[in-house]
Amino acid sequence: MENILGLVALACGLIVGLGAIGASIGIALMGGKFLEASARQPELINELQTKMFILAGLIDAAFLIGVAIALLFAFANPFALV
Repeated sequence: MENILGLVALACGLIVGLGAIGASIGIALMGGKFLEASARQPELINELQTKMFILAGLIDAAFLIGVAIALLFAFANPFALV
């Protein structure tokens, strides 16, 4: 029983940690491409900024779904034997 709970805790940490790394890398790459595009075509900054914020929200949403799944495993553990 303790072994299962320990492995679930490890899995929750991996889900949140790898999700945070992936989201931060994705937003960093997107921000860099936004700066490159706005330097090349300054007249499109408003349209590019709108699309950048939408994509940033989608990237963060994927990370928050992972956090919700990790919280489900942590508090309502379907793998725990009763």
